[in-house]
Amino acid sequence: MKRDDYFVLMGIGAVAALFGIVPGVLKAYISFNAGHGMITSFIKFAVLAGFGESLALRISKGVYNRPGFGLPCRVLVWGFIGLLIKISFVLFAAGAPAVLTYLGVKLPPQVLKADLTFLKLLTAFSISSSMNLIFAPVFMTLHKITDEHIHRTGGSLKRFFTPIEFGDIIIHLDWEVLWNFVFKKTIPFFWIPAHTIVFLLPDDFRILAAALLGIVLGVLLAFANLSKKTAPAA
Repeated sequence: MKRDDYFVLMGIGAVAALFGIVPGVLKAYISFNAGHGMITSFIKFAVLAGFGESLALRISKGVYNRPGFGLPCRVLVWGFIGLLIKISFVLFAAGAPAVLTYLGVKLPPQVLKADLTFLKLLTAFSISSSMNLIFAPVFMTLHKITDEHIHRTGGSLKRFFTPIEFGDIIIHLDWEVLWNFVFKKTIPFFWIPAHTIVFLLPDDFRILAAALLGIVLGVLLAFANLSKKTAPAA
């Protein structure tokens, strides 16, 4: 382990202690989150998923940040994505149960707030499945486009706010990794089960759990890139 690793572990421990030991912090978080869901979604994804980006770099390159990586740009992008994910949670949490009801499934009122039953599990699974099959591929592609834009602009926060060359970037995306690994493997085998569990949680903790999963996404992509680089030539 390097010195930076110890600093990171100390930071994680301090945050965990803050919420777990200091009286009133968790209650204050729940209260603020209930009244300012969009703001907290931006902050949670910016911090946690942004950290996932740094962790992915640490796994693949041995450092948490480096010139040209554009960490502030990546944090900003994740904050914006957090807003989109919060909106998608609201949309699919309302829409998927409506589809189940339309198909003849008799759901109890506030099924996600009830005790764990088969209908609650079915509802959570339907929300997760519809969200990950409809919204996730678009979000993941957008994320890869912004990653490439950050790379092309040298990680500069000022240059980040220049027009994105969507057409050219889409053509040159690494579709082998994006399609064969991210879409075909992580969505059905990780994201749908993981978000099913997320939607079984109380509403105040769903976005937090989703943002923590952003760290997992960074690690998955880092290992995917490493495995691709170390794969033997055909």
